[in-house]
Amino acid sequence: MTNGTNDHAPPPAVHAEGVVKRFGPTVALDGVGITVAAGDSHALVGRNGAGKSTLVSVLTGLHVPDAGRVSFQGEPAPAAGDTAAWQSKVACVYQKSMVVPDLTVAENLFLGRLGRGRIRWSALRAQAADLLAEYGVDVDPAARAGDLTVEQGQFVEIARALSFGARFIILDEPTAQLDAAGIERLFTRLRELQRQGVAFLFISHHLQEVYDLCSTVTVYRDARHVLTAPVAELGKAELVAAMTGEDAGGQAAAGWHAKAVRDGGGEPVLRAEGLALDGLYEPIDLAVRAGEVVGLAGATASGNTALGETLVGLRKATAGRTLVAGRPVRPGSVPHALGAGIGYVPEDRHRQGLVLGRSVAENATLSVTDQLGPYGTVLPSKTREFAQRMIASLDIKTSGPGQPVSDLSGGNQQKVVIARALAREPRVLVAIRPTAGVDVKSKDSLLSVVRGVAERGDAAVIVSDELDDLRVCDRVVALFHGRVIAEFGSGWTDRDLVSAMEGLPTGGGKGAEE
Repeated sequence: MTNGTNDHAPPPAVHAEGVVKRFGPTVALDGVGITVAAGDSHALVGRNGAGKSTLVSVLTGLHVPDAGRVSFQGEPAPAAGDTAAWQSKVACVYQKSMVVPDLTVAENLFLGRLGRGRIRWSALRAQAADLLAEYGVDVDPAARAGDLTVEQGQFVEIARALSFGARFIILDEPTAQLDAAGIERLFTRLRELQRQGVAFLFISHHLQEVYDLCSTVTVYRDARHVLTAPVAELGKAELVAAMTGEDAGGQAAAGWHAKAVRDGGGEPVLRAEGLALDGLYEPIDLAVRAGEVVGLAGATASGNTALGETLVGLRKATAGRTLVAGRPVRPGSVPHALGAGIGYVPEDRHRQGLVLGRSVAENATLSVTDQLGPYGTVLPSKTREFAQRMIASLDIKTSGPGQPVSDLSGGNQQKVVIARALAREPRVLVAIRPTAGVDVKSKDSLLSVVRGVAERGDAAVIVSDELDDLRVCDRVVALFHGRVIAEFGSGWTDRDLVSAMEGLPTGGGKGAEE
């Protein structure tokens, strides 16, 4: 659990030992720990649900552990709720920028510290310029924060954290939206800050970045600490094995018995030909046949989500085309994609999938309002009747069609989203992380619904980095940094698929690594 610190070395930037955190009956962290030395970049890796986010919430004071202790530079962590004290110890730069876009860089740097009375803006900008220069951040203090690049925004957040006195910075997927040049600039700047004694906890799905930047890596799996080791002494195969719990001879994915669909079975239901989107993914060919579920696997910034959103018309491809049953779909048009026979289950049901203030019936029938009454009218009786059929067919647990959708559990809310996608009886269903934020029992039920689309003779595409989502698939196409890197049949192992999603050579599959 340690990284080689000794009695003569300065105290570590952070030390967490025996941390346990429970949420109701669910254990989010169980007896885990981590030590990050001053001036070190320490990687934290693990699959989704491993406990990384919960550990970060404990290390930043957002959650109080039920057991264990946290210390910074040899001193106990501040008391819960003492925001100023926590800010002087630790900060987290999240994947989603936390800068206020409509304020200037200077205002963001000193937000909450502007004091009372009249503000001398010239003095504030000068102070911000000094702060940015101190940490080598080349950004105009007067610039609007919303106009910054992702990379510049990250540097501003790091400078703000350091200005509070924090010497331990958590970076949560910092490279997810950066290109190769931006990543190199970020790493160069982080190394300079390390030489000043700043410590980083680096969370990433891209294992090569761990080897490029970090000296030590800690792996969590199933809310438990698995290993901590010097990066130089840990091979990539060993690291993947620790993350998945499988060695090189790991067992094939189990739990679902997907039937293989052979080539030559007629015209694909869905075809992508040379589909590309500048900056997100390179030209990709994809064919999905009737009765088949295909997975698009990939970690953050792999391009799999952007590809899924292109297929349903949310994004407009810069090259190539999409066809349903041999007929082209108008690029960047959701209505045309819907009319062509593509159903869509979005990643974020609350922002993109549901109207929370409306009923189950209204949400389930949003895509078929033209079928609910004559001459463009919507008859409540037809809406209820249609919704009742969807409730019965998907086994949605609700008191009735009129119940507010906001009152349902997460799993049943997601079933309503799927019900709306299936209402027009699409030829192909595209589902992006369809089981995100639901319990295990609901996951199985939701995946059964998606599998049922293929079993009735249509097709489905699941876009996800969740291994359990992908087990229902007949084939899984793995993407890495916008390229198809491998393709697997239904017998893939966790180890091989995770390796492919991380851009590492695999023992199975076919594709770019051959």
